[in-house]
Amino acid sequence: MDIVYQIKAFILGIVEGLTEFLPISSTGHLIIAGDILNFDGPEVNTFSIAIQAGAIFAVCWFYRMRLWSIAKNFLKPGPDRRLTINLIVAFLPAAILGVIFADMIEALLFNAISVAVALIVGGFIIFWIEKIHAKRDYAPRVPKMDDMTVKDAFLVGCMQCIAMIPGTSRSGATIIGGLVLGLSRKAATEFSFFLAIPTIFGATVYSLAKIFLRVSTEHSFVWTTNMTIGFIVGFVVSFVSALAVVKWLLRYVSSNNFNAFGWYRIIFGFIILGTYYTGLVAW
Repeated sequence: MDIVYQIKAFILGIVEGLTEFLPISSTGHLIIAGDILNFDGPEVNTFSIAIQAGAIFAVCWFYRMRLWSIAKNFLKPGPDRRLTINLIVAFLPAAILGVIFADMIEALLFNAISVAVALIVGGFIIFWIEKIHAKRDYAPRVPKMDDMTVKDAFLVGCMQCIAMIPGTSRSGATIIGGLVLGLSRKAATEFSFFLAIPTIFGATVYSLAKIFLRVSTEHSFVWTTNMTIGFIVGFVVSFVSALAVVKWLLRYVSSNNFNAFGWYRIIFGFIILGTYYTGLVAW
């Protein structure tokens, strides 16, 4: 077993868990961290997507009682069935576009410079949306996640498609998009968490299917035990760190805006660009 490889997988698992549900782009941070750690190889992009499943299991555990309620009642009229329908509707836009454009986006935009630009642009968008949101002198149109309509869910799902660009942030696009639509901070955040379950599980299954197809068809590509252990390490660490973030973020959004994340995105993005153009780091 390659200990160095497993240490890198451990670090990336922490990065994934800490960033998946914050509006700062987990994929972008994994790309940057992978460059710094020199974590490369044909399986790296698949690894980055697959360990996101660890973070999603954290959400499943956190909301296990509501998910159990949905499993029992999704065929009966009521909030559980309504949430199930909303999640299916919101999931479809990214699922369809992901199958069509995922390979092209991965080939063109999975690099540090694209991530840096997306981080900076997204930071300024957060400032803009928060400024507009602060001027609203009325209660949110949708105070609770269960009050969302199918139209609300579809529009949030469309906004999630923007996050196919690494550095944008899936949670950022859905939460900030939800605020624009009139959702409360808690409603937007919780729906973003639930929407992550089918979205990231789907992306993980699709990505793993592609890499195992390569294993079976390309003799030059060999899946090793070391890779399997690395996936497991990253998955477990991602689960543990993401569970802490989910609990913290729900408390945070109840009384804070997202401007701090906007500043973080902009500063981090300019650091990446600055180190690249000065030659300090060969991203």
